[in-house]
Amino acid sequence: MAISEHDPLREDTGAGNAAPSELRRSLSARHLTMIAVGGSIGTGLFVASGATVAQAGPGGALLGYVLIGLMVYFLMTSLGELAAAMPVSGSFSTYGARYVDEGFGFALGWNYWYNWAVTVAVDLVAAQLVMAYWFPNVPGVYWSALFLAITFGLNALSARGFGEAEFWFALIKVVAVLAFVAMGVLMLLGIIRGGETGGVANWAIGDAPFAGGFAALIGVAMVVGFSFQGTELIGIAAGESKDPARNLPRAVRQVFWRILLFYVAAILVIGLLIPYTDPHLLRNDVTDISVSPFALIFERAGLLGAASVMNAVVLTSVLSAGNSGMYAATRMLYSLARDGKAPRVFGHVSRNGVPTWALLATAAVAALCFFTFVFSPNAVYIWLLNTSGMTGFIAWLGIAISHYRFRRGYVRQGHDLSNLPYVSPFFPFGPIFAFVLCLVITLGQNYEAFLQDKIDWGGVVATYIGIPLFLLIWAGYRVVRGSRFVKYRDMHFPKTQTPAQADVHGEAPASRALR
Repeated sequence: MAISEHDPLREDTGAGNAAPSELRRSLSARHLTMIAVGGSIGTGLFVASGATVAQAGPGGALLGYVLIGLMVYFLMTSLGELAAAMPVSGSFSTYGARYVDEGFGFALGWNYWYNWAVTVAVDLVAAQLVMAYWFPNVPGVYWSALFLAITFGLNALSARGFGEAEFWFALIKVVAVLAFVAMGVLMLLGIIRGGETGGVANWAIGDAPFAGGFAALIGVAMVVGFSFQGTELIGIAAGESKDPARNLPRAVRQVFWRILLFYVAAILVIGLLIPYTDPHLLRNDVTDISVSPFALIFERAGLLGAASVMNAVVLTSVLSAGNSGMYAATRMLYSLARDGKAPRVFGHVSRNGVPTWALLATAAVAALCFFTFVFSPNAVYIWLLNTSGMTGFIAWLGIAISHYRFRRGYVRQGHDLSNLPYVSPFFPFGPIFAFVLCLVITLGQNYEAFLQDKIDWGGVVATYIGIPLFLLIWAGYRVVRGSRFVKYRDMHFPKTQTPAQADVHGEAPASRALR
């Protein structure tokens, strides 16, 4: 496989002494931990979780979150092995290019940039909808402009500025979820009033615990999959993290417990305290936070102003997602430019280590939120959401494929796994399970459209357009550049050291060159 003039595996030079044209390693272990937390807690949990319980019953919703949570955990262990060995800012694109096909990495990189750039626009429109709860008479575009300026400013300061903002955003969400779970347990135990009618009796109502059968479970799995998107951000942040060989494995190992606590425990509490037949749960609307199961349970516990408090938490989630999206898209575009797969100008880095032009390009796409000048915020929100819905799952599929081929090639060339800073303990089952389940969810996004008497082709195109576009970009690169699948014997692997080896030799684990 041809190696580009710029080798992204050489872009890190240790903490704090990066060259003027390179990114800086300024993200600490606490930043990485909270980035992963922030990526896994959002409006999908705070708002959409009620709808999942209503559609599939308490047991179906819980099973859906457990299955998808397991898939995400396997994906994170795969990403952890890759990112600890190769901590680069454009991780998914780099791994795909080196261990699958250069065209695959090219398409994966542009897909991921588009995913997060548009997601920033989605979050900015969502901010309009959330702020309308308090200020219904203020034009929504003012709020989008304000929050776009804030997220741009946080990312323009430095990687540490992004990391600090995400740390505090995530902390607010963590406290909210912990308070919710604790409150729910106290209500179930009878210590706090409001849970007298709840408990296991809610699992015996109607068709509970599995209402709607297998079809409902598949539908819930799709919603849950969207809720978990963002956990892979630690792979992007690896390129600017201090001591990635030590800190990335720590962050990955904690993903399982975060999923168990923040999602599974929260869904279990909702299913025990609110009957799945409750009409409030059927609504899944970011414009009406009062129907959030979190707000409902806080209100039943006697907490006045619960809706306002949860609205503030949801606003925090929206800003956190926008902040993370701006960072992820900027770093991916920077990496593509440095690897010769995007205009060179996007590879320019300011004195404080920020890819300024890549940040401006991402902000320009995020400005799609201003279409609310012409159309209703709800319409723009749904339109933008649909255009980016598939891209996150494509990135996950790319992680699973890249890790599988990386490990196969690494072993076939005779390398010792003990030399890797982190080894995924579930290979090959982990990436295979994640790939199959993710593929099922991806292809089943809008399967109901094909079961109707008249197929809704408009809905089908809106849902699946990301797949043919990705394949077209990949095929186009192969035709123009003549790329081919990388054979195992031709793969290049970085010289790696475990954290213990690096301590003995006094060498930064991130400083490594290709063999």
